Amino acid sequence: MDYANSVLLPVDMQQAFDLPSWPRRWNGAVDANGLALIEAWRSRGLPIIHVRHDSVTPGSTLAPGQPGNAFRPGFGPKGGEALVTKGVNSAFIGTDLDLRLKRLGVRKVVVFGITTDMCVSTTVRTGANLGYEMVLVEDACDCFDLPDGTGGVVPARESHRAHVATLRYEFAQVATTGDVLAALAAAGEATAA
Repeated sequence: MDYANSVLLPVDMQQAFDLPSWPRRWNGAVDANGLALIEAWRSRGLPIIHVRHDSVTPGSTLAPGQPGNAFRPGFGPKGGEALVTKGVNSAFIGTDLDLRLKRLGVRKVVVFGITTDMCVSTTVRTGANLGYEMVLVEDACDCFDLPDGTGGVVPARESHRAHVATLRYEFAQVATTGDVLAALAAAGEATAA
């Protein structure tokens, strides 16, 4: 897969998700994989648009001014990289993300972040509906154990698996961090040859 004309879209890589008020997450490699993708994009001069959830819900750990609103270590814009802030699940709703992508002239959007089943999934679905070629980097995403409404819990890994399957079926190409890094390296070698 060619990533030369793509934008990387890290979604909600924020500190709130480590707080004890949030349920258990499953993917211990989410930060390392996400940082590897960001480094790969930066080293090639490819565009990155960071997404941050600025909650408007009173008392939210993701509200502006709360420590949890801050990016996780190593995430967040550097050197003029763009930032889109949102108050709902989709990074396209109520933001200028679509306009930014059009100005960049890109059709491929590579997405990762927290959480697979909520803001990542909603962003991927909206982007696909707008006509973008969406790529989900599934092992650079994470989600939480969630109550099922009947007294049980849907394990985070199962929720992730189901959402990745749905997105793959209709809304996105699905790749791993290794897949993406290998494709970028191969493209660099081809350009150098």
